[in-house]
Amino acid sequence: MAAGKSLLGISLVLAFTLYSFAQSSAPGTPSGSSSSRPHGAHHVQVPDDDLPAQPAELTEAEADIDKQDYAAAEPLLRKVVEKDSNSYVGWFDLGFVENALGKTDDSIAAYRKSVAIKPDVFESNLNLGLQLAKSGQPGAEQFLRVATGLKPTSHAAEGQYRAWLALGHVLEKSKPDDALDAFQHAAALEPKESEPHLTAGVILEQENKASDAEKEYKAALAVEPGSSDAAIALANLYMHGHRFGDAEVYLRKLVKEQPGKAAAQIQLGRVLAAEGKNEEAIAPLQSGVKLSPNDLEAQLDLAEVYVSVGKNDLAEAAYRSLVTTHPTDAELHRKLGQTLLREKKFPEAQQEFITAVKIKPDLGEAYGDLAFAAGENHNYALALRALDARAKFLPEISITYFLRASANDHLRDYKTAAANYHLFLNTANGKYPDYEWKAEHRLIAIEPKK
Repeated sequence: MAAGKSLLGISLVLAFTLYSFAQSSAPGTPSGSSSSRPHGAHHVQVPDDDLPAQPAELTEAEADIDKQDYAAAEPLLRKVVEKDSNSYVGWFDLGFVENALGKTDDSIAAYRKSVAIKPDVFESNLNLGLQLAKSGQPGAEQFLRVATGLKPTSHAAEGQYRAWLALGHVLEKSKPDDALDAFQHAAALEPKESEPHLTAGVILEQENKASDAEKEYKAALAVEPGSSDAAIALANLYMHGHRFGDAEVYLRKLVKEQPGKAAAQIQLGRVLAAEGKNEEAIAPLQSGVKLSPNDLEAQLDLAEVYVSVGKNDLAEAAYRSLVTTHPTDAELHRKLGQTLLREKKFPEAQQEFITAVKIKPDLGEAYGDLAFAAGENHNYALALRALDARAKFLPEISITYFLRASANDHLRDYKTAAANYHLFLNTANGKYPDYEWKAEHRLIAIEPKK
């Protein structure tokens, strides 16, 4: 070690990867972002005018840290701070090592010691603030704010950028305006980084400031044109504003540049479906589901698009796959049953509706579906029981009157059938011309002649 110098361990290396913390603490931030900044460990020399000669244990421990042998470094550092409880470098290095060993509380305690001994060290305040934020303990804002006012030992712009960025993430929920200010500082320090703009856009969007959010997402794309997160965030913003054409433009470009990006494929399919371009929506949704086979929402969207274009065989296959992986989802069984109805597979449809109401006995809509399927299967007693069950959860509508009338008609309860045919005709208002014609003619046949 050169005379007059001391190694501040891993000072510029954050106690844990800042970006990982930032993502996990910001649920509104699109997933998959990546920072161009390295996070690997490296040493930084600092002036040691106020430090005595570095003890041999500290030198050996820092060599172990360089080799990422944290288990070997820990006892050496404990000896350092036992011999000299005012060694802020020893406490700092111990904080880093304890974190690397998964001892979060011990890491925080060591960093607190380091900061208490020498409060004006940027890296100690930064790492302590990050650790507190990571563990959900109070005080993170205090130490990160202090860090933003201190000078890093080296790589000043990078260190300050990380401090402002971390502060912004800590403040996102509690003080969104202060968080926006922090992200603005971060963006000024590192103008080629997209994350401050992207996260600021999320906050602005949550505050219903769509035009400001749009500017931030576009700024993120300007500094990182290949950012899928920025493109998807912008597309989402346009979708919420029903600007589907604008969303389509960005997503088509992104899909062309990154065809293996599942989120982009899925979102393009959704945008096309929202525009009524259902046939075009199939290909990107199929690609997205293939790339991300566990995305339930995407599979549902694809199945719905199949239904919308009359590809009931494909819809059936999609729903059957879904009920296999989610056998206790009543709504999925209902959707499969509805698809089977459209294919006129009435016995199979009936069974799916029975399964649905067994799983969720208060699923009123499924009882109506069951009544229809049972009627088509000539199981009129079941149809009536299903309609009675539906009536416990939902009001009668014109079509349920018809189903009641038809079931009673087949069971030769003509008086009840006639009453329900009349209720149906009084409420149908031309919406069901075929059924209305049937009701009128059945009334002629079954009502007593005057």
